[in-house]
Amino acid sequence: MNPLKSIWGTIISGLVIAAVIAGAATSVGMVDSGAVVILTHVAAGVTWIGLLYYFNFVQVPGLAEAAADEGGPGGAGVSKYIAPRALLWFRWAALATWISGAVYLLEKKAFGAAFTLGAMPGDSTAYYGLVIGVGAWLGTIMLFNVWILIWPNQKKVLGMVEASAEEIGKAKSIALMASRTNTMLSIPMLMSMVGAHHGFFM
Repeated sequence: MNPLKSIWGTIISGLVIAAVIAGAATSVGMVDSGAVVILTHVAAGVTWIGLLYYFNFVQVPGLAEAAADEGGPGGAGVSKYIAPRALLWFRWAALATWISGAVYLLEKKAFGAAFTLGAMPGDSTAYYGLVIGVGAWLGTIMLFNVWILIWPNQKKVLGMVEASAEEIGKAKSIALMASRTNTMLSIPMLMSMVGAHHGFFM
């Protein structure tokens, strides 16, 4: 059976390949103790931000074009079948990204340094705390936007909860602005996250 014919077969195959590579790297002392947490954080983050960009660069403009296309197929299929599934992965990937990032910072004893932006007295990780802390705070704001602003309002827009036409109009605006805010914040967040480990930001 070809594992690439199902999404779970594809993911499991990727994990097996990663495990083989990690096993080989471990044998020569090239694996950090936090490697699994980092892999989880990056994989969840790619899923989260990838879907964020999909919504902003593909789905929103695509649905706007569909609505403007008189006599066209419309966007009902996307709204009914694709958007709810994408939002499911989106919100849980956001939570998994934040939790795995917090676990990593706790393991490295840098959680306090990150969330005080390196301002803890006598902290030897002040520079790292400042740089990673910018990303951690931006990620926290973005997580709040996902669960408190985007998801509850998208449920109204998609008809998953009852709402009047006026409430749906307001929900569309709130969800869009929160999503655009997250897209904007994702740029300095990614710069901070990468920079903290490569020493070129701040």
